[in-house]
Amino acid sequence: MGKYLKKYWLFFILAPLFMLGEVSMDLLQPRLMGLIVDEGVLGLSNGGVGDTPLVIHTGLRMIGLVLFGCLCGVLSGVFANLCSQNFGNDVRKAAFARVMSLSFEQTDRFSTGSLITRVTNDITQIQNLVSQCIRGFVRTFLLFSGGIVCMLSLHLSFGVVVACAMPLIVVCVLFFIGRANPMFAVLQDKLDRLNNVMQENVSGTRVVKAYVREAYEKERFGDANDALLDTQLRVLLLFSYMTPIMNIILNISVVAVIKVGAIQVGNGSVTPGDVMAAVTYISQILNAVMRVNMIFQMVSRGAASGRRVKEVLDCAPAIADGAFDGETSVRGLVEFRDVSFSYPGMGAERVLSHVNLTIRPGETLGILGATGCGKSTLVSLIPRFYDATEGQVLVDGVDVRDYALHALRDRIAVALQKSEIFSTTIRENIAWGDPEASEEQIRRAADAAQASEFIDAKKDGLDERVAQGGHSLSGGQKQRVAIGRAILKNAEILILDDATSALDLKTEAALYGALGREHAGMTKIIIAQRIASVKDADRIAVIEHGSIAACGSHEELMENSEIYRDIYDSQLKG
Repeated sequence: MGKYLKKYWLFFILAPLFMLGEVSMDLLQPRLMGLIVDEGVLGLSNGGVGDTPLVIHTGLRMIGLVLFGCLCGVLSGVFANLCSQNFGNDVRKAAFARVMSLSFEQTDRFSTGSLITRVTNDITQIQNLVSQCIRGFVRTFLLFSGGIVCMLSLHLSFGVVVACAMPLIVVCVLFFIGRANPMFAVLQDKLDRLNNVMQENVSGTRVVKAYVREAYEKERFGDANDALLDTQLRVLLLFSYMTPIMNIILNISVVAVIKVGAIQVGNGSVTPGDVMAAVTYISQILNAVMRVNMIFQMVSRGAASGRRVKEVLDCAPAIADGAFDGETSVRGLVEFRDVSFSYPGMGAERVLSHVNLTIRPGETLGILGATGCGKSTLVSLIPRFYDATEGQVLVDGVDVRDYALHALRDRIAVALQKSEIFSTTIRENIAWGDPEASEEQIRRAADAAQASEFIDAKKDGLDERVAQGGHSLSGGQKQRVAIGRAILKNAEILILDDATSALDLKTEAALYGALGREHAGMTKIIIAQRIASVKDADRIAVIEHGSIAACGSHEELMENSEIYRDIYDSQLKG
């Protein structure tokens, strides 16, 4: 992810530079305080007579340096945040763009909850890591190394205390970080599970309530939340042991510095001010090492999140973009040539087997068959939601694999049984088909989709806002909005995948009548469970066990297809 950070190299450099200024001011303070004690108060070089002007002058210098250090700290924070936040913004956009390019198969493999966690929480952890590396790590390193240099410059004997304390601190940090590091990946997995449960329940709230399963779902959410809490507590508990141990080492080190300093003061090799400065320096040094605890937590968690985000960024789309983006001599022609298909992970089990079918430009083809026979799978191969395992699917004489995806999908409009409605106005939901459409075009699409009647009954008409997931609309209303969106796109191929299942027969007949009159040149593929929905199509393809069992007009199938007659008799006879 270095390429996303490279853009903000200037902020990345300026933040540590200003941090250097802030730490330098912190390291000067103990020396000046020692000067005030030795000369301003004790007057060691003036026969024991204090020097009040020196105290005032040095005190003012200290205040000035503190203010300068404060300014440097603020600027360091500003540049660190500019770097980390902009970096996080770019990574989040790139991750979302990659998620949008993933195939259905890849999205299912990650799971919706996990992808949400990776694009939100995980990238936030990486942002925090970048900010911590720019500021926290630099500050810790400078305080640690600068404190040792300043302390040894007072007297080498103080270095003995540092040499004794450091191994204890290092062992303590390494032990606790080593124990906690594997838990961070587990923590993110638990968060994935929690988000999955939450997402399923929010989107499926009507089903939960209809089956009175609130108690069960509360228990399921509680289990996922408890698992997350348990992992978090184990991590926090581990580090809660670390802090008091480090404080004990720090306090013992301060006592040791005072003891060593007292001996050296007695020998006349150091002054009381030097001892006071040494106590401050040892505190700065050991506090810097203690901050390593926080940094390593951030690094461990950020590294775990980084691996998860990298999995998304490095996941090459299974549906590769082709190069063809030109015009064809024919428009609206769809051909299946010996097409077979198996879903990933199903092994040799085929959903479609050796399908050969040609849909002519401007033709209306109905597709009929039992649930699970492969109807939706067949039409999903046209816009390349999946790629055929064997054989070829051609649109306008060109293999769909050769198309640039945007060029292929621009030729196709799709309306599904489960209508995806966005939480915005009805107008904007329909205008998804063509964002630049005029008011008149949107109105005509709504009319053709038989949606105008219920839209005009709404208080704000087309400007009526829709609840999230379309919950403020009925199933039939959602389907008509989605069909209006597909009609507005005015593509050469229209696929209605059981998109009228919630419509009554009268409304459905009016819809197909409008399509026939106003979009006669559009190739229309209609998947349906009801013969009444497709019997007026130019041809009807009957699918059984993943193969085309029969294909022809309603009259031809009634005469030649026993399967079709059985379906007809079961639905319409009498």
